[in-house]
Amino acid sequence: MPLDDENDAKKPPKGQYVIGADLEEHSVEALHGFIADLRREIERLETAIGKKGSGREAAENFFKKK
Repeated sequence: MPLDDENDAKKPPKGQYVIGADLEEHSVEALHGFIADLRREIERLETAIGKKGSGREAAENFFKKK
């Protein structure tokens, strides 16, 4: 495999953020966009965790009452 192909394999697709990838290929504006996307994803994950925690708490309380 030529060296250029190997380096290209490590680059994220244009306009897409890949965790751990080289950030030099992206503009400042793109990086700000990635940050906004990641913050929205974190909020979505925290909401899912909260829902799962609420469901677990409800189940634990149900079984404690018996």
